[in-house]
Amino acid sequence: MMFAAIFLLAFLGLSQTVLAEDSPSSNPIVSAKFGKFQGALLQNSFGKPIYSFRGIRYAQAPIKELRFQPPVPVKKYEGVYDAKNDGPACPQPGLQDPISEDCLILNVYTTKLPDGKENPKRPVIIHLHAGGFYSVNSRSNWAGPQYFMNQDIVLVTLNYRLGALGFLSTGDKEAIGNNGLKDQVVAMRWVKENIEAFGGDPNSVTIFGYSAGAMSVTLHLVSPMSKGLFHKAIISSSSSLGNFPVGRHQLDVSKRQAKLFKCPVDSTADMVKCLREKPAKEIGDSLPKLFEIGYDSDLLWKLVEPVLLWKPVVEPDFGQERFLTDHPIKLIQEGKFHNVPVLAGITAEEFGFKSIDLLQNPGHLQTLTSDWEKYAPIFFLYERDTDRSKTISKGLKSFYFGNKKIDNSTQKELSDLYNEAQSGFAVNRAVKLLAAKNKQSVFYYRFSYKGKYSHYYLPGTNNTETYGAVHHDDLIYLFYVSTLFPQFQKTDKEFRTVTKITTMWSNFARTGKPIPETCGRLDHAEWEPYNLKTQKYMDIGEVLKPSEKLYENRYAEWEKLLPLSIYQKVDDISY
Repeated sequence: MMFAAIFLLAFLGLSQTVLAEDSPSSNPIVSAKFGKFQGALLQNSFGKPIYSFRGIRYAQAPIKELRFQPPVPVKKYEGVYDAKNDGPACPQPGLQDPISEDCLILNVYTTKLPDGKENPKRPVIIHLHAGGFYSVNSRSNWAGPQYFMNQDIVLVTLNYRLGALGFLSTGDKEAIGNNGLKDQVVAMRWVKENIEAFGGDPNSVTIFGYSAGAMSVTLHLVSPMSKGLFHKAIISSSSSLGNFPVGRHQLDVSKRQAKLFKCPVDSTADMVKCLREKPAKEIGDSLPKLFEIGYDSDLLWKLVEPVLLWKPVVEPDFGQERFLTDHPIKLIQEGKFHNVPVLAGITAEEFGFKSIDLLQNPGHLQTLTSDWEKYAPIFFLYERDTDRSKTISKGLKSFYFGNKKIDNSTQKELSDLYNEAQSGFAVNRAVKLLAAKNKQSVFYYRFSYKGKYSHYYLPGTNNTETYGAVHHDDLIYLFYVSTLFPQFQKTDKEFRTVTKITTMWSNFARTGKPIPETCGRLDHAEWEPYNLKTQKYMDIGEVLKPSEKLYENRYAEWEKLLPLSIYQKVDDISY
């Protein structure tokens, strides 16, 4: 089950291949603006050395009085900073990797450092990890650089605060919210100030986010805090521009968190003070109990809903530096966003696998179907308890199922609904909005390559038969995820897909185009920018295949039920 593997039940990773300590340059030292950093060597797929600098703290430890506060940047390091090993992950449940609240670290990878005479000034890709804003991390056993480092780029991966520690939001000055996103900003500022010393170009930075990371990227597009920190954007398998509600606070989730620790909830000041005194690990481990559907005491994590729990909010103005000032859709409609080239897309099957798990769990299926108008917004991530919500629920049920019963005979329709609701529509709407308003090109893709490895295998097949290209499956070919998958070698069938996708993503980081000119390595394909008339996209499968009008009828139904006009004001919602 994908969420058991990726989000919640992580296993210890295999160690990376580091060259011997007595190798002459096994511990390279870089002198940057903020200090000196001693790294280590890894190897890419061709045996070429990767200069690796890991566990670099970019902000002060967000502990004690700094918990629930915006990050405080690190300005200078004394002595030589030991950047040879991964730092800890941020608190979250189920992870066997080291965990600490002092987790605001980043990693830098390159295959060419300045040599005193020449600086390569390579394009930089900053990766913002997935995990629903409550899990996953940037450690090299989860985001190994081996595949990306076959290309001439500099790669940066980073941690940001998760769950309540990163997104507690009370709607007042006690906990304004968005601290996990402000962590990302501080890390991006660190990159701008220091990356040239690692051979990167601070004037050619691409932010690449996946799932919750992609939601983050779409918010950086409209955030005044992110201005000038990036020059291109990759939005993969989610966005903040779809059906997911964006409110001014998450007071109800914050109170549920507080009640788990017997903290007072009548006063937000007392509530936040109490939570500030609780152990970070216990706060991270308590996450399962916050889900509304699917939690059980043996921590099996079966079909937890809603898949999005802690979310970004529109910040009230208390004189602080505000990350999000209004609904992101409204800001883009008004042209208040950073005009940069955009590459965006989804996998072919995204969350469709959840249809199989739901149909095999009669209790969960009964919950959904017994009161569709109440539970469909929880499962499929749109506003609740409003007249419009009821209209959306009725419309979706009619469109996907008509008068049919939700059972094995309608598994395909249920799969499509999960796909659109939990990622596809949000990306499609982002592509359309940006194509209409952006002065730069927007490129759209669907990743459909079905390999033998996946984050979801069909039940009863002993991990031998995949469902298709589900959520996260494209990451298998961008990063070496040693906790879950073997490293692909040049002789493996999968290596061709590794080469294609890392080449296109690196091309985009360098030129703003995934295929600047046709070539055999990329199947002689031509990738045209998306526009509202032709709606061209690239299907990334066994071969690259230009196509058009992705899931046009299905997305049109969502557009009808959630018109852009409803985003002119931010509702005072909290869920």
